[in-house]
Amino acid sequence: MHINELMQFLLTGLTLGGIYALIALGFVTIYTVTGHINFTQGEFVMLGALITASMVKGGTGLWAAIIASILLVGLFGALFERAVIYPARNSPVVTVIIITIGFSVAVRGVALLIWGTQSYPLPSFSSGEPLYVLGATMNKQSVWVLCLSLLAVSLLFAFFERTVMGKALKACAINRVAARLMGISPQRMSLFCFTLSAMLGALAGIVITPTTTATYDMGLMLGLKGFVAAVLGGLTSTTGAVLGGFLLGILEAMGAGLISSGYKDAISFLILLLVLLKRPEGLLGKPDGKRV
Repeated sequence: MHINELMQFLLTGLTLGGIYALIALGFVTIYTVTGHINFTQGEFVMLGALITASMVKGGTGLWAAIIASILLVGLFGALFERAVIYPARNSPVVTVIIITIGFSVAVRGVALLIWGTQSYPLPSFSSGEPLYVLGATMNKQSVWVLCLSLLAVSLLFAFFERTVMGKALKACAINRVAARLMGISPQRMSLFCFTLSAMLGALAGIVITPTTTATYDMGLMLGLKGFVAAVLGGLTSTTGAVLGGFLLGILEAMGAGLISSGYKDAISFLILLLVLLKRPEGLLGKPDGKRV
């Protein structure tokens, strides 16, 4: 095994990791505020990709389509929270999880009716020759994935630490009753975090489409791997979500390259099982002191 091959696997893993990190951030954002796990997150990814590809195919400029798609998916996330999650806010956690799974299947079915089974391409965000790093190649779209992932993480960190809204969200995550007594509406914060989570998912779907194309069922596996990344890093830690995403991407790429690409998906779920068995709170999560 040559160093350039290992470097190629590493760069591929970092690209995958950037996508998984964005999706994992959506899971963490919702879980920390509401305590719910939203398995519709993968469909936000799919909708962002397909809406952007459709708008570009219809003649809309690439960047205008990207911005419009992120906003539309954010609006869809808000409507999903108001129409589906809010009525079930007092239901058991398992009930809400089942609702999100069922809604995910429904959205995928509607997407199949609208877009069919064909793949929808999207042009790369920039043209030019690929970059060469220690004998390995990295296309320009992979650079966009990494840069946008790091930018999203930085903006989220600044939002949670430097803004009043961000601190209100953190207050709901720490103690919903105390936050309500301080005049913070947990319901309003829930609406906001679902909107933000949907926009993060849409961004992930958009940046990966130039290299994979968009299909109606792309969100299923991407959503599950984003969940694995979130669990790996710790469902209550944004830093952990990013770390988990990049670590999962690297392990997946290394396993596919060194063992077999047929085990690519199996590696992700094997990692999930190991984490749940050995460290269920994740790498950076904190134990809650309860055993189930």
